Amino acid sequence: AVMEQKTGNQRYCRKCLTRDMIGKEEYFRSLREYIANLDPDIKADEALYEERLAACKECDLLLEGMCRICGCYVELRAVVAKNICPRKKW
Repeated sequence: AVMEQKTGNQRYCRKCLTRDMIGKEEYFRSLREYIANLDPDIKADEALYEERLAACKECDLLLEGMCRICGCYVELRAVVAKNICPRKKW
């Protein structure tokens, strides 16, 4: 389940990936374009990528698409096959 917190008049999603954030599509468009155009030789296959993202979405340290351990956008880290999770969850 998605956990939302309210800050003033805005809501932000603690457990969302950037691709799930409503209203920020344009802001993260370049991130998604980068992922889509990444060299297939270094890219994780789709099943592995989705498995990694599922693990990230369950992690306490995901905040607005970012890992609070390393500061990366998890979608960028997870898409590169050789990368690992800083908490060794994948």
